[in-house]
Amino acid sequence: MKKILTIDVGGTFIKFAVMSGTRTFKITTQDKIPTPKKNHEEFLNALVGIFNNFDDVEGIAVSMPGLIDTDKGVCISSGALEFSNGHCVAEELQNICSVPVTVENDANCAALAEVKSGSLTDVNNAFVLVFGTAVGGAFICNKELYRGSHFCAGEVSYTLKSSLSVMSEKNFYTNDISASAFQKSCAKILGMPTEQVTGEMIFDLIDENDDEMLDALYKFAHCVAVKIFNLQMLFDPERFALGGGISSRQSFIDAVNDKIDELSENAPEFLPRPQVVACKYHNDANLFGALYRYLKK
Repeated sequence: MKKILTIDVGGTFIKFAVMSGTRTFKITTQDKIPTPKKNHEEFLNALVGIFNNFDDVEGIAVSMPGLIDTDKGVCISSGALEFSNGHCVAEELQNICSVPVTVENDANCAALAEVKSGSLTDVNNAFVLVFGTAVGGAFICNKELYRGSHFCAGEVSYTLKSSLSVMSEKNFYTNDISASAFQKSCAKILGMPTEQVTGEMIFDLIDENDDEMLDALYKFAHCVAVKIFNLQMLFDPERFALGGGISSRQSFIDAVNDKIDELSENAPEFLPRPQVVACKYHNDANLFGALYRYLKK
């Protein structure tokens, strides 16, 4: 039975797992390390270091943010990890580790996992949003990933917030609908440094019906619902699946659906109401999707 090292590169942590199986897959080992932020060499050494912890891995499947040329394994633009721009991570890792390597965009990985064996198996067209340091998006058309002409299909983080927005980082939608944006807004309300405020802390307060945290959740959910409604009109998917750690919180899914109800009530009656569910694999969707991508190579 093959064992594949799956790696999910995020803005804060690099999560990794050794996965095995034939028709169904299971995680045999799982852990995470802080994401290096200094330079590409440090980043690459971190990936090699993870690989060196295992002596029976037959391949590496990487999920990472940014625009990825999956055919060549090149990071055209790697989001917050700008030092990797232009690097052929697949080839670099393969040369060092001497095993096959694939690299795929993180939101695309989540979409692959959900359409293959998750919450999107019964639909043909779907859109996946993954909430983390930024927010990733992926469009599934006829059960296949639609990548676009420049590998940037689904990159909702880089859409502008309004017609009045100028082209600058602060006006990208990621500043409103990423999990990090929600964390920052909650930290401000609590009067605490952002790094001291965890998702667990926020949702514990929400579960206790804390008025300020509930208000913050529904403001955040409104921004998410607006983006989903717009995407419904652009792509008309059958279903949206929301991923990332926050997707495991039913209160988040419920808040988004409540806000979509509000929008739909005032929309022309012939417009479809977006159907929204959580990703089955939640925060592990990228790991499972990276494996599916590897198996298709």
